[in-house]
Amino acid sequence: MGLRSQLNSLQESSGGKRISVNDLVIKAAALALRKVPQCNSSWTDNYILAVQTDNGLYVPVIRDADKKGLSKIADEVKNLAQRARENSLKPEDYEGGTFTVSNLGGPFGIKQFCAIINPPQSGILAVGSAEKRVIPGSGPDDFQFASFMTITLSCDHRVIDGAVGAEWLKAFKGYIENPESMLL
Repeated sequence: MGLRSQLNSLQESSGGKRISVNDLVIKAAALALRKVPQCNSSWTDNYILAVQTDNGLYVPVIRDADKKGLSKIADEVKNLAQRARENSLKPEDYEGGTFTVSNLGGPFGIKQFCAIINPPQSGILAVGSAEKRVIPGSGPDDFQFASFMTITLSCDHRVIDGAVGAEWLKAFKGYIENPESMLL
């Protein structure tokens, strides 16, 4: 969360859009899919973001997210979400995705959920809300706060078996816990 705050300060001073936790999750998911390509069933490197609107749920595609910077992802997510709310998405905006990120944490405060895969995709990541928890500090009577978020990966086992899914989760966890690695 600290890195996100620093990046948002830079974004605001340069007139850019704020980077959300969801933008970081999308980037981490994309990089983890690059690291574990077996989890990408159609090998197109396109990622989908579920967007709830008054007109229903839309799943626009973020293409080549693993090659984009966080600022570009943030701009694209906000643009696609706005177009979804305006009911102005075109078929090319929501066709061809291989993996969905569904975040009910930020907008709805849901801590944990399981998401259903959108066929023919290989997987979907369910993202819950971040919460502060007390953890042990360096001394016996010391405590500190840390942010925790529950994520759940659902996989099509015809494409991704449990071991490969676990390998992907390990890669994703590495990026989320060390977000500066997504900047290099």
